[in-house]
Amino acid sequence: MLTARLIDVIKTDKQALTGFAVMALSQFSRALPGLFVKTSSTISQRTFSVSAVAAAIQKMTRVRVVDNSSLGNTPYHRPPRVIHVYNKTGVGKVGDKVLLAIKGQKKKAIIVGHKMPGPRMTPRFDSNNVVLIEDNGNPIGTRIKVPIPSNLRRLQGDYSKILAIASSFI
Repeated sequence: MLTARLIDVIKTDKQALTGFAVMALSQFSRALPGLFVKTSSTISQRTFSVSAVAAAIQKMTRVRVVDNSSLGNTPYHRPPRVIHVYNKTGVGKVGDKVLLAIKGQKKKAIIVGHKMPGPRMTPRFDSNNVVLIEDNGNPIGTRIKVPIPSNLRRLQGDYSKILAIASSFI
């Protein structure tokens, strides 16, 4: 009887097989109390990823445009993605230039916040934030909607126009 039920369960679906295995294990553990030291009535299965968070900005990373440019704020069925990071390592930090694919176009942007933990006393954001810029380095938008890190002032490069349109700093 038990083997016929097991064959039927295997044929129908695998989800029921785990339930059947739990039931059979609990019945056997009650029958042989000296054999099993401690049993559980349920088998826990992981339904989440156990790999590390890929918070670094690299190729194919989804980003959030935080300025008020029309290109970055109109809804589109695909989020903006990084095509290229303009540095040696290929991993973007605050202040690095990136090339985005946004609405079927290629646009340059500057990273103004990322999820990845950085050096001490630097802010960590909930999303990877970028500001769209033109080829000559001028920002496309006229306002930045989120706070940007104040250590962007100390970095080498010309970020004065981005700092001028920022509403607040962290």
